[in-house]
Amino acid sequence: MTLPPDTLFDVPAPPPTGLPPVGRLLDLAGEYTRHNDAIDVLDSLSVPNPGAYTGSARHLTAETTAAIIAVLDLRLFDHANLTAALTRLRQVAYLANAASRHDLLTSRELTTFAPEAVVDSAARIAAHMRRRRSGRAPRPDDRLDAAQQTALHEIALGHVVRTSSQGRDYVHSTGIRVPIGTLRSLEASGLTDRAPKSAPPAYVGGGRQDRIRLSHAGAAALATSIGLPPAGSTPSQPPAPAKATTRKRP
Repeated sequence: MTLPPDTLFDVPAPPPTGLPPVGRLLDLAGEYTRHNDAIDVLDSLSVPNPGAYTGSARHLTAETTAAIIAVLDLRLFDHANLTAALTRLRQVAYLANAASRHDLLTSRELTTFAPEAVVDSAARIAAHMRRRRSGRAPRPDDRLDAAQQTALHEIALGHVVRTSSQGRDYVHSTGIRVPIGTLRSLEASGLTDRAPKSAPPAYVGGGRQDRIRLSHAGAAALATSIGLPPAGSTPSQPPAPAKATTRKRP
């Protein structure tokens, strides 16, 4: 789906109420990417009223806090990975709140790694839910193959953009390569959205790029498989235990 042109720092609609907490986090990561892109496409002559990007940062703070509460409401068993994920999310919320009180450049630095931090926390929480077999972990979406799972994960991280040149489409990713065919299949299934000219140029003087984002359906689909081995892969065998040895006393 191609989205209408973004209004800089326009506050997006809240995620659907039926989106599970892990899917909500993946949706939130996309909001952070959107916020960062909105700052990156600005130039020295188009710096917005400070109330614009500070309002966006405050919105992200509120949404991150709400996502943390949604995870806590699951009443999962305590575990080091769960604690680490929630701590990291609280750090993200703190930095987003701080971003609302600083100049544009500092604000951008404070939210730079938020998408990766949120996605990593979502993966930790999903893995914890499966490990405990709490009954709250969704079953993997068997419609997704390994390439599609990988692509959705890269998109959630904010790594994927799309450009067109001389009638041809190209996909660029700062992480794992995402084939154009895979991206087209995800878009046709309604799992991704394309935001025209919302991402910064690849080089100085270049044109803006189209950011690829997860749709709400895409966030829900990735939530079922994030943290799992890619579909169709064979789990690796654990290393054999080392043999015990004895040492002669001198």
